[in-house]
Amino acid sequence: MRRLLLLFACLSVATAAIAQPAPPTGRLVGKVTDGTGGILPGVTVEARLLAGGMVMNDVTSSAGAYAIEHLPAGRYQLTFTLINFGTITHRDIDVAAAAQTVVNAVMQLALNAEVTVVAKRTFANLADVENPAENLVGVAQSASQGAITAAQLDVRPLLRAGEVLETVPGVIVTSHAGGGKANQYFLRGFNLDHGTDFAQSIAGMPVNMPSHAHGQGYSDINFLISELVSGVQFSKGPYFADQGDFATAGSANVNYVTSLDRPIAHLVAGNQGYGRALFAASPAVGRGHLLAAFEVEHNDGPFVVRDNYRKLNGVVRYSQGDSVNGLALTAMVYRGEWKSTDQVPARAVADGLIGRFGTLDPSDGGHTYRYSVSGDWQHGTGSTLTKVTAYGIGYDLDLFSNFTFFLDDPVQGDQIEQADHRFITGAKALHKRQTRWAGRTVLNTFGIQVRNDDITNLGLYHTQARLRLETRSQATVLETAGGVYAQNEIAWAPWLRTTVGLRGDATRFRVDAVDAINSGTANAGIVSPKGGVTLGPWRGTEFYINAGTGFHSNDARGTTATRDPDGNPIDKVTPLVRAKGAEVGVRTVALPHLQTTLTLWTLRLDSELAFSGDSAGSEPSRPSERHGIEFANYYSPFKWLTFDADASWSRARYSEHDPAIGDYIPEAVRTVFSAGASIDNYHRTFGSLRWRYFGPRTLIEDDSAQSKATSLFSLEGGYRVAKTLRVTLSIFNLLNAAADDITYYYASRLPGEPADGVSDFVSHPTIPRAARLSISVGF
Repeated sequence: MRRLLLLFACLSVATAAIAQPAPPTGRLVGKVTDGTGGILPGVTVEARLLAGGMVMNDVTSSAGAYAIEHLPAGRYQLTFTLINFGTITHRDIDVAAAAQTVVNAVMQLALNAEVTVVAKRTFANLADVENPAENLVGVAQSASQGAITAAQLDVRPLLRAGEVLETVPGVIVTSHAGGGKANQYFLRGFNLDHGTDFAQSIAGMPVNMPSHAHGQGYSDINFLISELVSGVQFSKGPYFADQGDFATAGSANVNYVTSLDRPIAHLVAGNQGYGRALFAASPAVGRGHLLAAFEVEHNDGPFVVRDNYRKLNGVVRYSQGDSVNGLALTAMVYRGEWKSTDQVPARAVADGLIGRFGTLDPSDGGHTYRYSVSGDWQHGTGSTLTKVTAYGIGYDLDLFSNFTFFLDDPVQGDQIEQADHRFITGAKALHKRQTRWAGRTVLNTFGIQVRNDDITNLGLYHTQARLRLETRSQATVLETAGGVYAQNEIAWAPWLRTTVGLRGDATRFRVDAVDAINSGTANAGIVSPKGGVTLGPWRGTEFYINAGTGFHSNDARGTTATRDPDGNPIDKVTPLVRAKGAEVGVRTVALPHLQTTLTLWTLRLDSELAFSGDSAGSEPSRPSERHGIEFANYYSPFKWLTFDADASWSRARYSEHDPAIGDYIPEAVRTVFSAGASIDNYHRTFGSLRWRYFGPRTLIEDDSAQSKATSLFSLEGGYRVAKTLRVTLSIFNLLNAAADDITYYYASRLPGEPADGVSDFVSHPTIPRAARLSISVGF
């Protein structure tokens, strides 16, 4: 009987428990989009109960929606993660019982994101987004990574196409010749010449050219169309596994849009013989868009011998997809022709031989072309991302220059012709996979890159008035470079993330020179470890520590040559030169609408030896070291008003002391300032006032000759007459400063001077005040 009573009691308790209703639960729902309003499928949404640590998650659907059900009432932390985008964390989300809580999210692209289908509004500055502190995690791997937005460029006065890269803090873009020649670049204590140690790409294709007739890493971006730029992604230092040759000092990736809001016609006219016309449209074709742009430009400049720079430029691009999945096929055509007023010695102007804008060799100049086709394919699933790019580029340059005048040949002069004709093919692929190890978020990246430069003519000729007198050097070169890399990123805690990478590069050079003794083959390889630590965020602030090794390559001819054009024996150069760098930095968005970064960096190179395209011989050098500070600020107190101010300082020295020569590195930039104020669509007005300071530089090793500083102001102002019509006036060198674009110090010879020449300051002047009026019409 007792057993029956006990069994009855147990059954009663169980029945009561079953009948007890479960406590009511809540649910979290919402939609996730990117900065352009595009839906984002595949986003992992994690809800973590702050009291107790319970975790539940969901993945956004093809419509970008998520729903997390059966959540006990309480306060939650909600985290959104997706490859290519910065992580968003919403804290203290209150979920009530038997209620639905709606939390939407707008995710911003990471600064190093891989994108194929892009619009003008794809990239955004953290200072311009709502709740920037919530978007800080994962947006960058170092303080010196960043992205310049199309909105910043649209209201900025640009004297030349290359100044798009001057938006990168600390970069100076200048010129010492006619409009069609590649710009001169300065960054982090480097005179980067025409691109060495500053890797550049446009629309996914590399621009720097190894073993170039004029100089290693020659980077001509005169084919760039600023109105098509959706953003400029940049980084500095050898800390990133996906970057190989030419990226020692930094890199910049210029993204082109795949579609425009509306067709545009842009007409510009100015003094000094300037004129430009651009027509662009992107109609819908099938499931995608066909972007077509055509540009013509002419410029004489203020020079006695008019530059007569003529540019024809075109882009055709078909794309379909979105910021996660898409493809793009691109064709580009560019041709340029110009006369050139190169740098001239100060004594020629002081003695009245020529004026400030005069020339000593009126036949200098050149012509070039660049034809390219490329394809990009990208596929993402939320936890994985794969991207493949392939390209082919046909390129030609014929450049005539005279830097020493009559030093080597007192009768016929020292003009040289540098010829470069090549076809470039290449491809790169990467795969990213996000997973979890022991409860921690992990992102692994694997990549491969290959490039082949088939240079059918690489020549240096002695000329007079563009007529060849003798061949000083001529060769064909086949240069093949490949790289593989792997990178691992782990979030060990909400405030601690690490990045570890390893990169391997190999290059093969084959040189067939007219002087057979300089022919041959060479092979080289190098392995580069890299790493970084990110701490934070705390109160909208992150701290970064980065270190790594990289390299820069030398000209293929230098790796096989044993005799210079004068018959003197020379040593073969090291094909790949090791670089080591490190930096510590901080990025903060703690103050509303202000993003500030501060970076302390150091960089060491085993050698700065380079093959000179002007003499077809090696220029010896010693190991070097550089240190510096960078301070960048972007402040947007209102949607229509922006201030930016950047300051960079660096110290560059050879690390092996030589009391007979000195330890200063010639032309190394020390101080750079850039600042501006911009308005956009304020009562239909827009514009920008900018200041750019290019500090004095040591010109020779013993520091006995220094250049003067160049300080320039520019102004742009415009008015939107209608929604589709705007008028803009741009004024360059607003204060009409008589400064120099660039200054050197070396020996040259004018008629009647001693046979060994005269060492002197040699410079190229900035243009005097110039005005350009433009009309832009949208259809």
